[in-house]
Amino acid sequence: MDKFVFRPKLFLDLATYDKKKLVADVMAGIIVGIVALPLAIAFGIASGVTPEKGIITAVIAGLAISLFGGSRVQIGGPTGAFIVIIYGIIQQYGETGLLIATILAGVFLIFLGVFHLGTIIKYIPYPIVVGFTSGIAVTIFTTQIKDLFGLTIDNVPADFIEKWIVYIRHFGTIDIWSALVGILSVLIIAVTPKFSRKIPGSLVAIVVMTVVVYLLKQYAGITSVETIGDRFSINAELPGMNVPDISWETIKALVSPAITIAVLGAIESLLSATVADGVIGDHHDSNQELVGQGIANILSPLFGGIPATGAIARTMTNINNGGCTPVSGIVHAIVLLLIFLLLMPLAQFIPMACLAGVLVIVSYNMSGWRTFVELMKNPKSDVAVLLITFVLTVIFDLTIAIEFGLVVACLLFIKRVMEVTEVNILKDEIIPTDSEGDEIVQEEHLVIPEGVEVYEINGPYFFGIANRFEEVVLQTKDRPKVRIIRMRKVPFIDSTGIHNLTCLCEISHKEGIHVILSGVNPKVHEVLKKSGFYELLGKKHICDNIHDALEASRHYLAKLS
Repeated sequence: MDKFVFRPKLFLDLATYDKKKLVADVMAGIIVGIVALPLAIAFGIASGVTPEKGIITAVIAGLAISLFGGSRVQIGGPTGAFIVIIYGIIQQYGETGLLIATILAGVFLIFLGVFHLGTIIKYIPYPIVVGFTSGIAVTIFTTQIKDLFGLTIDNVPADFIEKWIVYIRHFGTIDIWSALVGILSVLIIAVTPKFSRKIPGSLVAIVVMTVVVYLLKQYAGITSVETIGDRFSINAELPGMNVPDISWETIKALVSPAITIAVLGAIESLLSATVADGVIGDHHDSNQELVGQGIANILSPLFGGIPATGAIARTMTNINNGGCTPVSGIVHAIVLLLIFLLLMPLAQFIPMACLAGVLVIVSYNMSGWRTFVELMKNPKSDVAVLLITFVLTVIFDLTIAIEFGLVVACLLFIKRVMEVTEVNILKDEIIPTDSEGDEIVQEEHLVIPEGVEVYEINGPYFFGIANRFEEVVLQTKDRPKVRIIRMRKVPFIDSTGIHNLTCLCEISHKEGIHVILSGVNPKVHEVLKKSGFYELLGKKHICDNIHDALEASRHYLAKLS
């Protein structure tokens, strides 16, 4: 494995930085900072923390991701995907538990990057990604019903089904003004892009609805619409660094949610960076990106923030407005910091119903329902993984969904590999049609000597197929004098395969059957050599091609006679 080199994109870009790029980055950063403001507030509140913690996360984590990440245009901060996880961790372990879990997740992300596992994250099956993303979207939507319609509910249950039961029972308590504010917010956000692509609909909705609700309170006496100030006390001061007391018992308790945060953060950030690459024609460094994400998730909670990752919507806004280097992400963080310090007290007038409308649109965009419908037309195994992950995410939680989804996907993958891996027994002749080892096997009939059987394995020789191969060989009624195991189409072998192959050779030797391997590729050859397999079989009985293997079998038979 190559040694990891700490090389953020920012450091590379500064070598060729000029005034033209600076102007473009500053303009893009200002716009992205404004776009990120309402989302940071909404994500903070929906996650179960105060609104300022959402902005602090966008500032600290957004700055760290731009400084140390592996993408030129990635914008980081709090995202909708983490809402469900964060809320659940706070409910079970409190805010201190969330802080520790986020720091642990940051450490895991750094390890993933340092050990070059960034590319592996990309291979998580697409149905799992769509399943839990759609599930999160449904869950986010469900959490916003109370504020969207202004329902009077003292305590909203955490369980998905129980939530809807309570909503239905209390729907008679709907506040018409809150409902109007929420619905109008959704309409404004949906319609704004038709008039302006640069001004975010969420910002327009918040400004308009905040003014409307303020006027209704002042001049019409309508005070039923709850605002942020009614629920939270706004503090526009940067908190000091707070390092929690971390014990081994706490770490053990929080490893599972920390892994969930790390895996989800890795998937979302690398997905965002990959999408950005396709737009700008660049190639991000996935391992460096994970290290940057890890640093961000260690720093963010130390200043009171929550988990963060790369955000596709804000990253695309950055690109569409001319951002071309990580400097735009740094500007975006500075803009948010200035807004936080100078204008944060005004956030107390923002209606909760309006923020609920913002998150309804976020959940709709996140749902990817068109992709979900398309995947339902795929093979049944993919549909099963999709639906299982989706249902578990909605009904239980994301940790269980990811773990179970990955297990099911792995089992289905093993099943598919086993289905395409063939074991053939040849007794009379062979008709080779392609190359094997270092030589080209000519188109000719190869006669198998009497007393020799050839077993050809076509596919990986791992734990899924090794047992099946052993059963096929041992269930054969004939007892040949020589067994040739042809492995020209075996790309790799694992420890179970080596164990089974060793057992087969030992049993064969006890029965007086000579074993020869044929067409072993260099990688498998090296694995067998390191495992000590040569001592059992002998290097001369591991042949480069079938010609040599058949010739070796003839020599052995001649000795016996």
